[in-house]
Amino acid sequence: MFMKIIIQFVLIWAAVTLSAYIIPWVEVANFWRAIVVGVVIALLNTTVGWILRILTVPLNWITLWLVSWIITVLMILLTSNLIDWFNVWWFWNASLFAIVLAIICWLFASIKDD
Repeated sequence: MFMKIIIQFVLIWAAVTLSAYIIPWVEVANFWRAIVVGVVIALLNTTVGWILRILTVPLNWITLWLVSWIITVLMILLTSNLIDWFNVWWFWNASLFAIVLAIICWLFASIKDD
């Protein structure tokens, strides 16, 4: 159980670090703070993001879950505003960061399951 949590933190760290390295105008101060950024993004998505997703279910259904993606991008921008050493400029960079982060996490999850 404890080892599984450590592996998740390492994967979050690697995904945030790679995403910030790939995308211009997204900066994380150092590698160790990328873990904190990943945890904060996850916490915001599971608390504030979850409440917003529940409130926007009809709109999500109409827009084919586009609003849910926008909520994820807003959670990344909120994380950028809450943490000084994580900077994301502009909505489109945050949306690209969200897409790249999701792809990297999906790749890590598929590798980890094998």
